[in-house]
Amino acid sequence: MNPVVISVCVMLILALMRVNVVVALTFSAIIGGVVSGMSLNEAVSAFEGGLGGGATIALSYAMLGAFAVAISKSGLTDLLAQSVIKKINGKENQAASTGLKYLVLIALILVTVSSQNVIPVHIAFIPILIPPLLGVFAKLKLDRRLIACVLTFGLVTPYMLLPIGFGGIFLNNILLKNLQDNGLTEVAASQVPTAMMIPAAGMLFGLLTAMFFSYRKPREYKETELTVVHEEMSSVKPKNIAVAIAGIVAALAVQLSTGSMIIGALAGFMVFTFGGVIKWSETQDVFTKGVHMMAMIGFIMISAAGFAAVMKSTGGVESLVEALSTSIGDNKPLAALLMLIVGLLVTMGIGSSFSTIPILATIYVPLAAAFGFSPMATIALVGTAAALGDAGSPASDSTLGPTSGLNADGQHEHIWETVVPTFIHYNIPLIVFGWIAAMVL
Repeated sequence: MNPVVISVCVMLILALMRVNVVVALTFSAIIGGVVSGMSLNEAVSAFEGGLGGGATIALSYAMLGAFAVAISKSGLTDLLAQSVIKKINGKENQAASTGLKYLVLIALILVTVSSQNVIPVHIAFIPILIPPLLGVFAKLKLDRRLIACVLTFGLVTPYMLLPIGFGGIFLNNILLKNLQDNGLTEVAASQVPTAMMIPAAGMLFGLLTAMFFSYRKPREYKETELTVVHEEMSSVKPKNIAVAIAGIVAALAVQLSTGSMIIGALAGFMVFTFGGVIKWSETQDVFTKGVHMMAMIGFIMISAAGFAAVMKSTGGVESLVEALSTSIGDNKPLAALLMLIVGLLVTMGIGSSFSTIPILATIYVPLAAAFGFSPMATIALVGTAAALGDAGSPASDSTLGPTSGLNADGQHEHIWETVVPTFIHYNIPLIVFGWIAAMVL
């Protein structure tokens, strides 16, 4: 059996059994390597050799975590949470409460989308913004599975559609470049977002299903320190808010000019330090808290890089696609469906659509040309196949981020309350809408 299929299945089974994701990724990678014919030492060597590929991401998250803690110390997030809580108090009317519920959800979508494009801090804002809002969610009886779906929608959909921030990296620097490098030279940058509109509509369909059908019913949570709504408003210094805004602007400007999240977050952090929000003697403590907050995510991403290295060494992706292509015949609709399913398997294991494109584009571009898919359909196939699994992978930052905030009081489980809901609501519609895009474009 194909080593990629075996590895992903083992990883998912272990994760669903609530085995730590780092352990699941490491064990399944070694199993996949051995099944492919590699010796145990070769599989371990390939895994360890790939770990360095996740080091940059891990350091980026550590710096973003420190930046997020600095924002929290300014009082900006507390001010936001308290303003929402103030509006809730006294609103016992069902219609008013429902209206406020959807207003909060829309605000979360806008904030999350902004974290990918306007203020590209990615998931670092979630462990800072969401815990203060758990009291709001509890009072409105919002199902946290819905919040997870809302956050994941905002983390994934923008890079699929908007060529700004992380979307610019995904659509232009990675997707377009790899398509052109593999022979699809006639594709222009303006065509890529257009081709991804139908798959992105699948994400919107999944979000609306979660909001108005799956998780519309009220859900009660145990009362904890984080779920209690405090009516008193704490004072926030105007100077700190001004420094916070300056820090966010500096982080954004530096990141856009250098292309580095690490340097951008460092610049923002230094603005908070020079602005007096963080004392020089406190920098060690703040940075340690930031690292602690994002450490598990960093280790999972490093493990995912090792997993990806083993999968590449086995040649399992190529053999899987080759086996499928020889058995499909001339059935174009079936070819599109199987290409998307293979993308799902690969991305579920690696956990990053950004890392999946270079693997898939090499094989999919000539395969799509052989089946007669148009350039626009090829863009949609490769882009959707890469994005598939990102929302529902245990190792994806699109699921790890929401869990890091929603589980602040221990009442939200990563696999069953983030990964499974996002898989159902986003990966299944993505397959359907991605297939439609391949057929009509």
